[in-house]
Amino acid sequence: MSSFKTFELNEPLDMHLHLRDADMLKLVGPLTSKTFSGALVMPNLVPPITTKEALLSYKQRIKEACKNDQFEPFVTLFFKNDYSYEFLKDIKDEIIAIKLYPAGITTNSETGVSSMDIEVLRPTLENMSRLGIPLCIHGETNGFVMDREKEFMPIYESLAIAFPNLKIVMEHITTKDAVELLDKYSNLYATVTLHHLLITLDDVAGGMLDPHLFCKPIAKRPEDRNALLNAALKAHPKLMFGSDSAPHPKHKKECCGCAAGVFTSPIALQVLVELFEKHDSLENLNDFVSNNAKKIYGLDLNKKRIKLIKKDFVVPAIYEYKDEKVVPMYAGKTISWSIESIQK
Repeated sequence: MSSFKTFELNEPLDMHLHLRDADMLKLVGPLTSKTFSGALVMPNLVPPITTKEALLSYKQRIKEACKNDQFEPFVTLFFKNDYSYEFLKDIKDEIIAIKLYPAGITTNSETGVSSMDIEVLRPTLENMSRLGIPLCIHGETNGFVMDREKEFMPIYESLAIAFPNLKIVMEHITTKDAVELLDKYSNLYATVTLHHLLITLDDVAGGMLDPHLFCKPIAKRPEDRNALLNAALKAHPKLMFGSDSAPHPKHKKECCGCAAGVFTSPIALQVLVELFEKHDSLENLNDFVSNNAKKIYGLDLNKKRIKLIKKDFVVPAIYEYKDEKVVPMYAGKTISWSIESIQK
């Protein structure tokens, strides 16, 4: 265990974030923008972001919600099979990537792709490859829930081989198989969440069911969690932090038919420092939570330094704005690090 009393993070980035819209955006947006320099924002609204007009409008709503902070929302487009070269060329400078969802695989993905056949996907992927637009993928099949990501590995491999100049990001990886795939193809990268570095399926459903830890992809086995954690602690150069913080109203989590998603934005940096300190790996945390993403996506950010202090912080039981109420991970529990100051 280290003897650190304070720790500084420079330009932290969340490379997989859900901000939702309307009052929910106004609630959760500032909980990220306060401490992060930027975030890659998912496009699975209702309806999803598929036009330039919708994209620019959403980006403006995010900036308005986060106007009190130095924060850059990196917005994304929802994948469609028929994006033309001209359309993508026109929108290229407004987006950081395009996000592909298999149809119905997670929240608000009903209009995702119904076939992962390369020839079906080729028109858009070739245009993306020519223009240098990265592809982010929610990589799961519709198979048995514990095997969905593993079953998707051959699809990742086929895409990496078929489009060698296309930067492909495996989003929120949860398995040892995905970690191993990072080193096989030069154009494959990945994000990993905070909760998948900490929990297994046993934490979700091994005792009393914990709806606030239920997410997709589902948390896996201890050996998978350990592989993810080892890669993160070493700041594998092709691995980035992406919280997949996914807020749902309290009443939609604590019910039959519980919505999938873990809300971690307000505590992500504090818990990451706690976790990396526990494993004597704090020297790698800035790479994992900032530098790797800067290199992979070619980002140049304004200075923002987050100073954390080893001081107990009691996680709020709930975050509220108007009628929106969201329960965070570790609600009501005490964590050992707090945000001390934010300097620009």
